[in-house]
Amino acid sequence: MHWDDLRIFLAIARAGSISGAAKRLAIQHSTVSRRLRTMEERLGTSLIERKGSGYELTEAGEELQLSARKIEVEILEFEGARGGHDTGATGELRVTAINNMASTVLMPIFARFSEAFPNIELHVQVSNKFVKLAERDADIAIRLTNAPLDTLIGTRLTTVASAVYGARDYCARMTAGEVDEKWLGIECCDFHVSWTRDARPDNRHNFYVDDTLLTLAALKAGAGLAYLPCFMGDGEPSLARYRPPEPRHDLGLWLVYHRDLRRTQRVRLFSDHMQREIGNVRPLFEGQLPAG
Repeated sequence: MHWDDLRIFLAIARAGSISGAAKRLAIQHSTVSRRLRTMEERLGTSLIERKGSGYELTEAGEELQLSARKIEVEILEFEGARGGHDTGATGELRVTAINNMASTVLMPIFARFSEAFPNIELHVQVSNKFVKLAERDADIAIRLTNAPLDTLIGTRLTTVASAVYGARDYCARMTAGEVDEKWLGIECCDFHVSWTRDARPDNRHNFYVDDTLLTLAALKAGAGLAYLPCFMGDGEPSLARYRPPEPRHDLGLWLVYHRDLRRTQRVRLFSDHMQREIGNVRPLFEGQLPAG
């Protein structure tokens, strides 16, 4: 059995479906289905079976998954060992980041990495949810947290500060006593939900959003007040800080990856690149306003 066959099987096992595996591998659904049938015919047994809730591995499938994972680790170790000797960096690198960063401040940094290493196939994936790095949902995750998993290798890139923002005109009218303080209902993450609840204990809202990019748009439209990371709020001329950043709301921006990838050259190159680039824009993340 070829490694490419096992790679497809692992994707099916991890995604729980053929369509999910096809999306993960960026290949056709029919290709994944055909390769699975070929593997089952070659082995003379079924590897997956359809249940009411989706696909499940058979006993043979479970055994093959264990073997395939061991082979995967060996291949990653080999790639890492060779990475220390090879002058060129090649291969696929899948990076996941939260939407508000990936589509704004991080995108130029990603683009410069791709330009510097054209033989690395960079895949940027947006996800605001927990990504299972151990199951290769991604190679690298860029996440906001103050408690990274100790099972992963992590580098703290910087601190991300947050403040309360509103449209400049709206904030001026509140200061003048012309309008009452009104808060957006935030459902984008546990951090902002908790902070908003503390700031507005009565929990009365009539306008809810579930993404920070939507929060930004609503604030620009004068819909009220809300917490935003300073790298978003300070970069929008139509917004003003209604409350300054508070240290208790600081979050760490972490780059994390699985231990199996610790010697993989493209992972090391990307980590080094991100540390250099983030260092150049650290005041933006930390909420340091320019003097004057």
